[in-house]
Amino acid sequence: MDTDTGKNTGKNTDHHPNHGQQAATTISGIAQALKNQLETVIFGQGEVIDLLLIGLLSEGHMLLEGLPGTAKTTLVKSLAQLLGLTFNRVQLTPDMLPAEITGTSIYDMNSRSFSFKQGPVFTDLLLADEINRTPPKTQSALLEAMEEQQVTMDGQRNALSPLFTVIATLNPVEFEGTFPLPEAQLDRFMMKIQMKYPAPAAEKQMLSEFAKHAGTRYLYQKALTPIVSREEVLACRKLLGHILVEDSMRDYMLQIIQDTRQNPNIELGCSPRSALSLLAASRAHAAIQGQGFVTPDNVKAVAGPIIRHRLILTAEAELDELTADQMVQQTLSKIAVPR
Repeated sequence: MDTDTGKNTGKNTDHHPNHGQQAATTISGIAQALKNQLETVIFGQGEVIDLLLIGLLSEGHMLLEGLPGTAKTTLVKSLAQLLGLTFNRVQLTPDMLPAEITGTSIYDMNSRSFSFKQGPVFTDLLLADEINRTPPKTQSALLEAMEEQQVTMDGQRNALSPLFTVIATLNPVEFEGTFPLPEAQLDRFMMKIQMKYPAPAAEKQMLSEFAKHAGTRYLYQKALTPIVSREEVLACRKLLGHILVEDSMRDYMLQIIQDTRQNPNIELGCSPRSALSLLAASRAHAAIQGQGFVTPDNVKAVAGPIIRHRLILTAEAELDELTADQMVQQTLSKIAVPR
């Protein structure tokens, strides 16, 4: 995203401070309403919900890493319901073929011609469950869809929804029968969000809610009424172009990204695409906080999810048990905050 250009409008946006504050007020109101509803189903995951909303507003795809049973699927499904979006879920397996995701051409005996049968990517919100359980050949079926919002089949371009968003889940503890995601695929995900166990108080609240009903599937099967329209989501994306990003803040973001390329513990640092992601996500974070301008705190809040999955550490760093998150914090601590 150009820092002075609204991505969806194709023309210069007005960066008057009042317009930025008005945009932030609108976006934060919608985001808070969504969060309030999601927290009636998902307990103790407020930060994760914020990051999902930031990714959705920023037109970003997301990796959602969490242990089994932490409600990853329920969270994404509930978000789709509240937004009134079309939703497809794909359970990825080692024997899945690319055509099972994108679609395939089928020969019609009557017309004696091929017709394209759309795959599950033709939706607004796609949950790619356990993406690392399918081999790279199938994972790569998502590359064109994620980057260009289209699927090319037999030389024909098939456009996807303007709201097309992939949220892919990962299990951090199982390695048997899994395939690492290629760097090119990882870089197309704006954020890697880590979903941890809820705090004891939140888990107690969850039990209290379940105790009101029989069985264990009440919240999973709970139907949520849409409270935001797809048109409002698209409008909020355009409004992000009014959130002010000063030159000093852009320089700050670039220093963070460039530092990852110079760190001796990092073999592969962040790409230029990650700089764009950092800008877009910082704007969205500021907006849902009700701010009409980006501050260093907004950048720091999203830097970890934006950067952590893009770093490849050196063999020596891995032997020293260093982590990507530690490298992010090291970078943030050494880069001077603009005043």
